Amino acid sequence: MYSMTGFGKGDFREGGLEIGVELKSVNNRFLDISVRCPHILNPYEETVRALIRESLSRGHIDVFVSVLDKREKERSVYVDLAAARAYARAAESLKEAFPEVPDDITLSFLLKSPDVVRTEEAAEADEALAEGLKQALRAALGALREMRGKEGERLKADLLARMDTISALRDGIAERAPLVAEEYRKRLAERVAEFLGGTVDENRILTEAAVFADKCNIDEELTRLSSHITEFRRICKESIVGRKLDFLVQEFNRECNTICSKSNDARITALALDMKNEIEKVREQIQNLE
Repeated sequence: MYSMTGFGKGDFREGGLEIGVELKSVNNRFLDISVRCPHILNPYEETVRALIRESLSRGHIDVFVSVLDKREKERSVYVDLAAARAYARAAESLKEAFPEVPDDITLSFLLKSPDVVRTEEAAEADEALAEGLKQALRAALGALREMRGKEGERLKADLLARMDTISALRDGIAERAPLVAEEYRKRLAERVAEFLGGTVDENRILTEAAVFADKCNIDEELTRLSSHITEFRRICKESIVGRKLDFLVQEFNRECNTICSKSNDARITALALDMKNEIEKVREQIQNLE
């Protein structure tokens, strides 16, 4: 079980290249990735996103990347001959127009002219940068997963403890439920006897009590609650549980609401309300789970 909250940091240092990656994650219904990196790494942003998607399934992830490149890079020089010829022709035209002006057109002049000479880094440098970025990111993801895992275990312990409380409340309701119809029958008999001066039609009383018992019967709801509790504990043994538990908690609420509406008993209603309170706390915690 993993929390969606955590922090991870990874570094790569080799051959004068230093890359640092920091990951910060918070709760989010889906996987949302925000990447902040130097301009030189923009071509690799999708690579960063793909690696994160392989490791994480939910949460808002902020990615911060820093680069310090102190390598001696092999460079190639490209000469734009067309641009150089254009500058030379322009110089010749000026020479003809102003013959009295001294001529200092040289190769050095052409080399300094804009866009005549461009330097390009060797392709191997980009490959090294990409590989270093991947290694730093994997290290950061490992640290983030470790922190999210520790927080997830803490949440798991809290959720299971609350599930024990819900189970105890469910048992309390189950213990109380069979007594409700019998108490209603007794109260009804007493009122009828009081109203009629001691004359009671026992068959009529039993019929009314049976109708009441049928209306307030919550056996099915209690059975489904037991099933949900068992399923909740089973899901907690898995790694990625957030969406499953979120759906299951909705089922808990549905059964609890039905019990409140059908019980017609103050004690059962009080227990069901306590259960709803615990279910809400469980729901809040589940929002932190991946």
